[in-house]
Amino acid sequence: MTQQIYHALGLHMHQPPGNLKLLIESDRFEAEQIMRCYERAVRYADLLQNTACLQVGFSGILLEQFLDPEIVEKYAPFVDIPNMCDRYGKANNIELIGMGYYHPIFPLIPQRDWQEHLIRGKEIVEKAFGRSPTGFWPPEMAFCMEMIPALVEVGYTYVVVDGVHIQPESGILDIYKPYQATYEGKTITIIPRDRNISNAQESGTDPVWFDREVRQKIAHSPAPDAPRLVTTWSDGENGGWFRQMHEESGFFGHFFAPFIETIRNNSTPLRSLKLSDYLQKHPPQESAFVQTGAWNVGNTSGFDLSQWAGSEAQKQAVETIVRVSDRYWKIVDSQNNLSATDRQILTEIRALTLEGETSCFLFWGDDWIPQLYERTRPAEALLDRLESNFIGN
Repeated sequence: MTQQIYHALGLHMHQPPGNLKLLIESDRFEAEQIMRCYERAVRYADLLQNTACLQVGFSGILLEQFLDPEIVEKYAPFVDIPNMCDRYGKANNIELIGMGYYHPIFPLIPQRDWQEHLIRGKEIVEKAFGRSPTGFWPPEMAFCMEMIPALVEVGYTYVVVDGVHIQPESGILDIYKPYQATYEGKTITIIPRDRNISNAQESGTDPVWFDREVRQKIAHSPAPDAPRLVTTWSDGENGGWFRQMHEESGFFGHFFAPFIETIRNNSTPLRSLKLSDYLQKHPPQESAFVQTGAWNVGNTSGFDLSQWAGSEAQKQAVETIVRVSDRYWKIVDSQNNLSATDRQILTEIRALTLEGETSCFLFWGDDWIPQLYERTRPAEALLDRLESNFIGN
């Protein structure tokens, strides 16, 4: 029997609010590098469509920028963005993955804010590409079990998590198979990411090393003869490896296309596939608990959320977001007869709050935290205005 080793390769795409406009106005070359990363993925998927598959996730705020006519015009010399989106929508070998709209760290923001990030994130994927995602990629892979009911309610059937956080019922961790996880009666499929091989995908690898490393890891896995699912995931537009303008020296030219060629000529047992196709044939058989955590990024291991909430400044910023959100919900819960003006003010508060929950404002610490307060301060001023009106009445 031929060994069954399947590879699900994922790319995560995200830009903070307004960043594409800022880049094109301040660093035109970097802006071009980044935009070409988005186009390159769908172009190579099309060139290698009979053999290659990709999973690609876009944050809602990045797609919002794709749909902005001003951004479309400014980036037209590099990439035809509407055409690119159309190609993504038609690419049967690309699995589009859902994400939170503003790319929040879900375990750090109020749970009552989760649903809007999830629903809006899914809706804008449908608007941009004409397809609805069934799999979910937590921003920064920051996941907690409490997210499961919210994900299931919105219609997601699986979620990708970093394999190091999975605790199987059997006590034997096998990151080369899916699990199922249940919280408050709701169950979702858990896809483990291989952290070590994903690190190589992010920083630079080649087909020979990749094939050898995967086979070696599979040989030492708990069930080497069973169908194996190797899931690797990284940013798709960050670092010189992905931004390399000389394509033969970058991710797609140096690794991806040659790797797919080894599959075509049967010189490797690995096969490229979409996660949904794998799960149809190999649904999870074992349950697991997932410890709260994220991926290894920045200066952290991802075993906690210290990259986003480790410093006093970050903790205070998180507390501010929680406070602003709580004040918003108290008004929503207590006021039944809001005027049209009050409802409009609440809409403005909501938009500022959700945008303030963007993970980048916390990730970069002192450098970007001021951008979080640029959203929360006007939101709190509007809250003060509303609350004083209600007290006066």
